[in-house]
Parts: sequence; C-alpha cells; structure tokens
Amino acid sequence: VLGQSFATGIPCVLATSTLPLPPELAAVADQAGVPLLRTTVSTPVAIGKLTAILEDHLASREVIHGVLMDVLGLGVLLVGESGIGKSECALDLVTRGHRLVADDSVEVRRRAETVIIGTSPGPTRYFMEIRGLGLINIKDLFGVAATRSSKRVEFVVELQRWDTARDYDRLGLDDAHHDLLGLSIPKVTMPVAPGRSVAILVEVAARNQLLRARGVHAARAFV
Repeated sequence: VLGQSFATGIPCVLATSTLPLPPELAAVADQAGVPLLRTTVSTPVAIGKLTAILEDHLASREVIHGVLMDVLGLGVLLVGESGIGKSECALDLVTRGHRLVADDSVEVRRRAETVIIGTSPGPTRYFMEIRGLGLINIKDLFGVAATRSSKRVEFVVELQRWDTARDYDRLGLDDAHHDLLGLSIPKVTMPVAPGRSVAILVEVAARNQLLRARGVHAARAFV
C-alpha cells in the first residue's frame, strides 16, 4: 500500500506531533526518494502554517516600475513615467515621517482574493536612486523606522506631467481604479508641475482615501 501511494508522485511526507513512525514508512520513502519530514507541532497548527507558506510562495507575482510607501498606515503605490519624480516624492514623504517599502522596482503578489502585498527585491531593499545624487540608503540615513519590508497595496497615485490642454477633474466625484494582478485598486491621477509640492498632495490624497474608506466623501457631501 505504501509503495502504491509513493508511486503517485508525492513530493514529501510530513509526520506531525510525536507519533511514532512505522519503520516501513522510512524504508519505502528512502526507496522512492521522497523526503520524510517530521515536526513536534500538532497537526492543525502544522496545516495552518504550511497553508500560509504555500499561499505566499505560490501566489501570482509581478514586478512593476514604481515606488511603494506606507503613508499613515495606507499602502500607497506611486506610478508614472520614468523621471517624473516618484523617488523625489518618496524622499519628501520619508522626511515627513512616512516609511519606504520599495523604490523603482516593486514586487507585488496576490494573496487570498482581495489582498495584494508589495515588497522590494532583495538587492534594492532600503536603496533609493535620486537623479543628481545617486544611490542612497534610507535605512542608514533615516533609521530603521523609516522603512518596512512589505505592505499591502491599497491606493495608487499616478503622477503625470501637467498638460494645459487636458481637462482635469476639479471635484473628485469620479472614482478611478487601477488594475493590479486582476484586482481593482482605488487610484488618483496627480498632475506634476513646477511649484507643486507633490509629497504634500500625496499625503493629503492618502488622508482623503482613509476618510473615503470610512464613508466620508468630501466631494459628494459638497455637491
């Protein structure tokens, strides 16, 4: 019976708790070349931990160009064309007490049905590229409290160059969204022009989004 079971392509066998292992199990596992693992953790706890690990490792993943920040506890993803000022905006936000997750390259993965987690690829973690200044290490410059390893992506801010011929939304009644790994994330489009403090605008947008999540919509209340 064990031989027939191992012939089906079992990747490994995990024995939980402190139950004794039949000697036949180890012999057949050796013969089939299947790892035999064991843990003293109880079966329900082991299943829960393994499920969480597998969900993380088997989740849909993608690397996107952008900057991920933790602004007031809200995961804010800054996107836009190269050179638009995403990193400079993120640096301003860090000096205002917010936390950097990833600069330039953001690795996102989908967990469960409605959760997208963003993190920084290992080699670029804590680093930020500022044109004219070069690479800086945010953790070394501002301390460990200015960074975090991962954050749920909950809000997208798209930076665009100011176009005088474009008619921008003046009230903010329309709710825009950004598709990310098949999920719809709330989004705002932020025109960038000389003299505009983009970091302050992004922080206010994050505050406004937190209010909207609580059912407070300033534009609709005004109308």
